[in-house]
Amino acid sequence: MIIHDVDAVWLHCPIPYEKQHVSDFGRVSSFDMTLVTITTDDGLTGYGEAKASVGSAGVCAALVTCVREELRPLLVGQDARQITRLWEIMYNGPRDHYALARGRAFPVLGRRGLTISAISGVDMALWDLLGKALGVPVVQLLGGACRDQMRAYASGGWADADNIGDQLGGYVARGFDAVKMRIGVMDGDVATSVARVQAARRALGPNVDIMVDAHGTYSVSEAKQFCRAVEDTNLRWFEEPINADNPRGTAEVRHATTIPIAAGESEFTRFDFRSLIEAGAVDILQPDLAICGGLTEGRRIAELAATYQLELAPHCWGSAFSFTAGVSLAFASPAAVIIEFSLGANPLLHELVEEPIAAPNGKIDAPQRPGLGVTPRADFIERYRRG
Repeated sequence: MIIHDVDAVWLHCPIPYEKQHVSDFGRVSSFDMTLVTITTDDGLTGYGEAKASVGSAGVCAALVTCVREELRPLLVGQDARQITRLWEIMYNGPRDHYALARGRAFPVLGRRGLTISAISGVDMALWDLLGKALGVPVVQLLGGACRDQMRAYASGGWADADNIGDQLGGYVARGFDAVKMRIGVMDGDVATSVARVQAARRALGPNVDIMVDAHGTYSVSEAKQFCRAVEDTNLRWFEEPINADNPRGTAEVRHATTIPIAAGESEFTRFDFRSLIEAGAVDILQPDLAICGGLTEGRRIAELAATYQLELAPHCWGSAFSFTAGVSLAFASPAAVIIEFSLGANPLLHELVEEPIAAPNGKIDAPQRPGLGVTPRADFIERYRRG
C-alpha cells in the first residue's frame, strides 16, 4: 500500500435561499469543505475532509495548497498503513527524524490552524484506506464498538421564542429525544436567549434533552447571567459559552453553574484539549475530526476524556466524511454516549455521497461498511468543485 498520489479539492455548495438559516455567522448561504483523496499503487482510494471553518462556510483555497504543496511531497512513496508514523512526519516536517528518534515532538510552525486541518483531512483518508484494505470499518481499527447503537441529538434550533417550540418539536417528531438550539449574540441580549430556552422547555416538556450552543459569543458575565436564569430548565449542556481563546473564563463560567459545559470544536490537537482540562473548563470534549488532527489525534483526545472521566461528543457539523469519522470515534470510545446529527440544510452530508446518512428514530447504529463507509459521487464533485 504505497501512496501514489495525494490531492485535494475545494467543494463549494450553495444552499437555496428558502433553506438557509441565520445565526451569529449571518445568513448561511453555502457549505464548503476540502475533500482530500489519497490513492495507492494497488488501486485503493481513501477520502477525508479538512475544514477551513468550524461552521459550514469557509474559503478552502489555502487548505488545497497545503495538501498539494506541503503534505503531498512528504507522503508520496510512503507506506499508507503506517498512519501514526505519517502523522508525525506531517506534524514535525523536516525534523520528523528527530521526533521519531527521540520520542517527542519537534513541530513545524504550523502546529495549529490550517496546517493541522490539512493534516486532519489526510489522516482521515489514511484511516479510510486502511479500513478498505482490510475489509473492516474504521471503528474496528480503533478497537471495536463499545455499543451497538447510540442516541443522536438533532442539531439546529435558530427560531425565535414564538417558533422555537415548533421547530424543535419537529425534530422530536422525527424520533429524536435530544435537541440542540443556538443562542448567544445572535439574540441581541441575554434575556432573549433565556426566553427562547424557556419557551423550548415549555414546548418539549421534561423528557427531551436540550443542549444550547452560544458559539463562543457571550462574555463571562453574560454567560453567568444566562446560566442563572436557565438553571431550572435542566439543560443537557451549554456549548462554547465564551471565546475559545479564554479557557480560564470558560472555567469561571463552569464553576458558577451546575449546567455541564461543552467545548473543543475549534481546538487543535490533544495539547489544546489538555489545556482545557487543566484549566477545569469543560465537562464534555468536542473535537472536530476535520480540524483537530484527524482520527489519529481524535483517539488521543478520546483517551483524555476517558482518563479524566469527561464525556466525549465529537463535533459532527460537516460533510459525510467528518460525520462518519466522528461516529466511528464515538462508537469506539467508552466516554461517548450521544452523537450530533445536523438538521441544517447540508448537501455535503446528504448529497455528496452515495450512501444515505440517517438517524432513524433518533438512533445511529455502529458502522459496518469498510473504511469510513461512504463513497463520494463524481458528478457532485465535478459540479461543485471550485478552483
